[in-house]
Amino acid sequence: MTPTPMTPAPRAVSHFGLAALEARAVRTRRAVERMAPSAALAPVEPKPPARRVVVRLWLPTTLLFLLLAPFALLLAPFLAFAPRPYGERPFATVLGLGALLLSLGGTVVDVDTREALVRIRLF
Repeated sequence: MTPTPMTPAPRAVSHFGLAALEARAVRTRRAVERMAPSAALAPVEPKPPARRVVVRLWLPTTLLFLLLAPFALLLAPFLAFAPRPYGERPFATVLGLGALLLSLGGTVVDVDTREALVRIRLF
């Protein structure tokens, strides 16, 4: 039997993940041996993975922003009644917000988990 270290610390920082898994396997094996040293453990078959939900969404936001821009320009004078930081230059505020929204074009959002894959593309 090989001597085991007092702490289950990883051997090297570059192999942290693998060393942590090995240390956990050693601790688990010891715990199982203490519980039932003479009993043979039957192999457990893993359950097949459940089907993942896949959501792919493509949004033509640039086109939507360009189609809705005239309405924002028509409503810009009403920003004059907004609180101080927003109402000083209403048309500059609307154009700045429009430039911000148009700059989002080409954004890709990926969320990948065991249960779902979500991909949203803004064009």
